[in-house]
Amino acid sequence: MLKKIALTAVVLLAILAIVIATRPAEYRVSRSQSIDAPASGVYAQVADFHRWKAWSPWEKLDPSMQTEYAGEAGTPEASYAWKGNDKVGEGRMTIIDARPGQLIAIKLEFIKPFASVATTRFDFTPQGGTTQVTWTMDGHNDFAGKAFSLVMDMDKMVGGDFERGLSQLKTVAEAEAVKSAQAPAPSSR
Repeated sequence: MLKKIALTAVVLLAILAIVIATRPAEYRVSRSQSIDAPASGVYAQVADFHRWKAWSPWEKLDPSMQTEYAGEAGTPEASYAWKGNDKVGEGRMTIIDARPGQLIAIKLEFIKPFASVATTRFDFTPQGGTTQVTWTMDGHNDFAGKAFSLVMDMDKMVGGDFERGLSQLKTVAEAEAVKSAQAPAPSSR
């Protein structure tokens, strides 16, 4: 009887391992938002990690989160490290590509609650007086990531955060655009 139970357990574990191994090796989460502001203004909000406090969906989850900035804002190698509660964890973002008004690509390194590396990208597409912003995250699923994907969908887990962040980015960038439009022109004297 014990042999049958052990054999059944081994067969079930083998089936589970096969199912996990056949899960996608890559994941992608992407959301878009139309923002009534010029691409240069929206880009400026994303390119400078100091400005993320105003719109990032994670900043408000831990008001006492420790942050550290390095490098020149908006340039490759500029980075932002954070360490916070269980809701935000610990990690680092480093700009790997910056094309003003067009795109920002960021290497995202998670340390806690689990180690992981992903690439996130913001694309800015001018459309008349508005800007279409697309926020995308791509990552690789190792065996543990594939197992995790059986119970947790990255699109559902992160997609809502991207939607909240883009909505907050819209509010901040549009307010900044209105403020800039209302500013008096510099005197030519």
